[in-house]
Amino acid sequence: MFSGAMSPTHWLLVLLVLVVLFGAKKLPEAARGLGRSARILKSEVSGLHEDDAKKPETKPIESKPSAEA
Repeated sequence: MFSGAMSPTHWLLVLLVLVVLFGAKKLPEAARGLGRSARILKSEVSGLHEDDAKKPETKPIESKPSAEA
């Protein structure tokens, strides 16, 4: 019976509740903040991928047997 998808009526109700809770002025500010955060996260993740691609492969340092043993 329940398909998991929200109908347009459900989305309208959710939007109405958000407007009542936060006010019409705060919603665009919150959306801008969320978009800014998503862009920052995306740029940081791509920066990490670039750093991994630039990192040279390092070989483990082999220890030489000491003559003292």
